[in-house]
Amino acid sequence: MPALWIAHVTVTDAEAYDRYAALAGPAIAAHGGVFVARGGRYVQLEGKERARNVVARFPSLEAAQACYHSPEYQEALGHARGASERDVVIVETTE
Repeated sequence: MPALWIAHVTVTDAEAYDRYAALAGPAIAAHGGVFVARGGRYVQLEGKERARNVVARFPSLEAAQACYHSPEYQEALGHARGASERDVVIVETTE
């Protein structure tokens, strides 16, 4: 079943986070991920508000996990650490 990688992000260092984004996009695509939402308009209904919300669709939960743990994504993630506060979850869809 497909899965969604959902990230809620507060960017604290835009320059470093831009380096993350430049590397993360290709890593996500290499694992079959396609962005569904990337920093668009949103309405916060509950929980902690984060200004950037990203959703990527993957062919499976396993593909999304493999992407996260891949050397390419971990390299990108090194730029996000210290440059953002993030909550990331992978959720299997019902489709």
